[in-house]
Amino acid sequence: MLRLSVLDQSTIVSGRSPDASIRESLALARACDELGYARYWVAEHHNSDAIAGTAPEILIAAIAATTTRIRVGSAGVMLPHYSALKVAEQFRVLDAIAPGRIDLGVGRAPGSDMMTAHALNPNAATAAERFPAQIRDMLDWLAGRPLVDAHPFREVAAQPRGPHTPEVWVLGSSDYGAQVAAHFGLPYCFAHFITDGAGAERAIATYKALYRPSERHPEPRGALCVWAVAAETESAAEQLYAPRAIWRLGRDRGVYAPLPRPEEVAAVTLDAAQREHLARLRERAILGTPAAVGDKLRALAERTGIEEIAVLTTVPDPDARRRSYELLAREFGLS
Repeated sequence: MLRLSVLDQSTIVSGRSPDASIRESLALARACDELGYARYWVAEHHNSDAIAGTAPEILIAAIAATTTRIRVGSAGVMLPHYSALKVAEQFRVLDAIAPGRIDLGVGRAPGSDMMTAHALNPNAATAAERFPAQIRDMLDWLAGRPLVDAHPFREVAAQPRGPHTPEVWVLGSSDYGAQVAAHFGLPYCFAHFITDGAGAERAIATYKALYRPSERHPEPRGALCVWAVAAETESAAEQLYAPRAIWRLGRDRGVYAPLPRPEEVAAVTLDAAQREHLARLRERAILGTPAAVGDKLRALAERTGIEEIAVLTTVPDPDARRRSYELLAREFGLS
C-alpha cells in the first residue's frame, strides 16, 4: 500500500511577511498529524526570497512538540554546511523531544548559491567531497558506536543517548544520492519536484540494484517528493496551480521570487517562448480532482517501484493548501 507523507518548504508568498510562512508550517503540520499522513518533512534553503525554511532542526522541534503521532523530519539537512557531530547532537535532542518519531534526511546540494554556502561553511569548496565520510561519522554518532579506527574524534560521543535512533534518509535529484544511500543501506528519496520526474526511474533503479542491506534496513526503501495539488474541481485545481507555474518560469531562469498571488498572475504578460514553456510544465504537472491526482500518484509509484510519496503543495492560500491535503487524505483512506 502506498504511504503518503508531506514535504513543506515554508514557501514565502508575495505580499506576506516571510515569518508568517513558518507559522503556517506549524499549523499545517498539526492538521496533517490529524489527517493521518505518515511523515512531515521540512526543507533547508538559504538566502532565498522564495523559501523561509532556513533551520529545519528548529522547525522540527516545534512541530514535534505540538503533534502526537506523525513522524517529523528534514528533507533535508544540507550536511556539507555543518559538522556531522553537531547534526547528530541536534537530532539526538529532537529524538528526546519526540522519541521514535524523528527522521533525519540529508542532502549534498548547497540549497543556496555558493556565496551563501561559503558564508555557512568557509570550506564549502571542498565540503561536498566529504559527504559520504560525513554520513559514516554521523551514523556512528547517532547510534552511539565508536567511530572508525584512528579517527581523530573517536572518543567523542553525541548526547543525549536514548533507546531510539532517528531514521536517516538520503535525499537527491541524481544518481549520486542513490548510490550513497545504497552503499550505507539507507532509505532514499528522489526529489521529483525539482526535476519534474526526469531521472527518477533511473535513480530508483540504481539505488535498488546497488543496495547493501543494513541491520536497520535489510531491504531498500524508495520514496519520491512530488509537487501536487488537489481541489474539488479541475478548474479550481488549475487556478491553484497557476501561481506555481508562473513561479517556475522564474525559477527556471534562476529567479527565486516569492510565490505570486492570483491577481499578480493575472497581470503577467507572456511571450510565445514563455507560453510554450508553461505548456511543457503543465504536461508534467500533477493536479486536478482528488481521484485524478490519486491515480497519477499511484501510477507514478508503480512505474518507479517506490513505496512512499511525500507531497509538496505550494499555493498562496493556506486554507486551499490545507484543503488539498484533506482531499488527498480522504482519497488515500488515511486515518
